[in-house]
Amino acid sequence: MTQRSPKATAERNRTLALASALVRGAVAAGLGLGSLTVLVMVLWISSPYPDSGPGGALRAGAGVWLLAHGAGLVRPDTLSGVPAPVSMVPLLLAVGPVWLAHRAARDAAEAEEGRPRPSQAGAFCAVTAGYLLVVAGAAAGARGGSLRPDPDTLVFPVALVVAGAAAAGVWTAAGRPLGPLPSWSPLVLQEAIARTRFRDRAEAACRSAAVGVTVLLGGGALLVAVALGRNAGAAQEAFLGLAGDWPGRFAVLLLAASLVPNAALWGASYGLGPGFSLGTGATATPLGLDGTPAAPHFPLLAAVPDQGAGSLLSGAALAVPVAAALAVAWFTARRAAPADVPRAQVWSRRETVLVTLLAALACGAATGLLMAVAGGPLGTGALREFGPVWWLAGPAALAWTAGIGVPAVLLLRLWRLRTPGWAWRRDVPEADEPQVTESAPAKAAAKMATKATAKATASEEKAGADAQAAIGRPHRWWAPWRWRGRAVGASGDAAQGGSAAPAASAVPAPGAAPETVSGALADGAGPGAGRGDAGFEPYDFLPTDPWHGKDWHGKDWHGKDFREARWASLKRGSGGLMADFPAGPAGPAGPSGPTGQTGPADSADPADPAEVAAGRPAPEADRPEPPTP
Repeated sequence: MTQRSPKATAERNRTLALASALVRGAVAAGLGLGSLTVLVMVLWISSPYPDSGPGGALRAGAGVWLLAHGAGLVRPDTLSGVPAPVSMVPLLLAVGPVWLAHRAARDAAEAEEGRPRPSQAGAFCAVTAGYLLVVAGAAAGARGGSLRPDPDTLVFPVALVVAGAAAAGVWTAAGRPLGPLPSWSPLVLQEAIARTRFRDRAEAACRSAAVGVTVLLGGGALLVAVALGRNAGAAQEAFLGLAGDWPGRFAVLLLAASLVPNAALWGASYGLGPGFSLGTGATATPLGLDGTPAAPHFPLLAAVPDQGAGSLLSGAALAVPVAAALAVAWFTARRAAPADVPRAQVWSRRETVLVTLLAALACGAATGLLMAVAGGPLGTGALREFGPVWWLAGPAALAWTAGIGVPAVLLLRLWRLRTPGWAWRRDVPEADEPQVTESAPAKAAAKMATKATAKATASEEKAGADAQAAIGRPHRWWAPWRWRGRAVGASGDAAQGGSAAPAASAVPAPGAAPETVSGALADGAGPGAGRGDAGFEPYDFLPTDPWHGKDWHGKDWHGKDFREARWASLKRGSGGLMADFPAGPAGPAGPSGPTGQTGPADSADPADPAEVAAGRPAPEADRPEPPTP
């Protein structure tokens, strides 16, 4: 018993999960049936002239609930005595039962803590079975009412609608996966579903098709609204003529509201071209209304065009399928050529056309299916054909979407791929290049560095212009490199008839060639002449102009008085380790020169205070002095 207890517990949990799913399906069906039955009972109670008792109202409510699932009803009480079928489904009423079945299956398949969860197949079967049990009970209870259900329609389409809603709920609970397909499906289709590219393209096609169907419905609703506005008097007359009391008018209003989606589909079929039938001998198209319509007196039917040929306003209805095709092309082009991906990841023309054709095919199939449920027979005579011609509306939607959508999507793809020079498309980096995101401080620092570089460049160009003006040559803006080389004597041609002193204040680049700098200094341009090929540092050629050490107030911070004061301060701080401030040079060879005269070579003496203050090293003793020019 101990070894079998876990297995028994698992079986018990699985049974409880299936029973819970069965109850969920039955409760979902009961909520839908109860809601419609309560509404019918309220209308029956408020009616001043009820035709039947409470039992008849309950049976009528059950029949309307079955009609919302697509079941066909039969009205036995007719003037001719022949039972008349009623198969037009109010699509607004169908939203509630379908959503309840979907929600029940989704809740049964989702995992929750502390509750056993059945398998996906078990949840689907249990919810569908529980829902269909209530359907069978409602059909049995409505057999003696004024609207009797047709037994043949309980399997198709009622059972199919319930199973589809439950399957959609289980698929939603599983995360809406696209595959894997069952083992009995074709191998080619299984391999296609397994590819990520195929799934992406199929998803894009389905989304575009959904947009196209939505635009068709919106355009059809707009056409109906415009037509009702033009014929508002006839619509009001029909509304007031069907019922004289307020409860009856409220019932007519509810019935008209439940048929609004049907009217939108009728308008979409009218815009597509095939139009809709108003009996066996009348068809309304944009070209006109042919035949004599056998339509009942109802407010929504006041939007039907008058007999005769169509007008320009009727031809404007063709803009509805054009708008739907352009919407499909636009959404497909957005997925084919997004603005935030590199050009290498854009779909090819062939892929774009194939996805557009697949979207057109899905749009045509969905339109044909909706047109089939939007109409239906309302009698056995002239009204046995009433509503859109679905087998023509579906192919028409496919032709419009494919014929306009394919050229439009190619043009949109070309427009979205235009070059960044004249287009809004951003210059997106390739996929293999890393995306670097700069922070706000980094961007501010880069901006400041750019400004500093621009300012330094402007100062350098101004100094070069001054140097060129000093040597008698004009500064050329189109050749900024000319004054830079001449400022340091790179070309060796000093100013004609001028002094080379202005060039001595220029600072050469740190990586300048020794020959270039030596050539500049050999002309007597600086104090470091005669060093030859020794190592050069940028600070060896700092400018020694008299103005360089002055501040904004004109104070000379590198004068002799300041240097002596600074030297005395350093001597006091050293505790007597430093000597007195060195004296000035006595001759061309330094303090111990043979003569007491000063000359041009004083600036090269190692004891020169200016050289010591500037930090320049003394010239080497073993290197001969350059010849005096």
